[in-house]
Amino acid sequence: MPRDFIGSIEGEYRHYKALAEGAMDQLSPEELCSHAIGSEHSIITLVWHISGNLRSRFTEFLSSDGEKSWRGRDSEFESRQTSRAGLVQKWENGWSVLFGTLAELDDDDLNRTVSIRSVPLDVHEALHRSLAHASYHVGQIVYVAKSLRGDAWQCLSIPPGESEAWRSKEFRKERPRSRA
Repeated sequence: MPRDFIGSIEGEYRHYKALAEGAMDQLSPEELCSHAIGSEHSIITLVWHISGNLRSRFTEFLSSDGEKSWRGRDSEFESRQTSRAGLVQKWENGWSVLFGTLAELDDDDLNRTVSIRSVPLDVHEALHRSLAHASYHVGQIVYVAKSLRGDAWQCLSIPPGESEAWRSKEFRKERPRSRA
């Protein structure tokens, strides 16, 4: 059962990663550097921050504090320009550390304690904390992208006004029947 927990957490991370990528794919290189009205960060800044956070938290996850001395958190928020390839490389660097660590965790690890900024946390607490942090910033990425695209935005879930049509379509799908 615990490995199911790790798989569930990984599935949620992959969902949020895909949402952010769906938003970023809709933007031009110039828009990736832009700020939406009411947002203090560009998507590039948010990518740098998410990647830095994931690399720091999940490098030596079980054996060292999650806030690494090499991280340079403040520099993640500096304005910068980069190519789309540079952005994707930075993005993937953080996620690959996370997914590599999740793949190595076993049932016994869930009973261990890790620390983040010298605060001890159970592994499951640290995973939930990190997932919440990533989803928060993915929400910002989607908000900025949607604001920048305006009417050209392509919805990443069920478009407004189409819930009933989606529900009807889903209920019409053939479902496996129970043999009870």
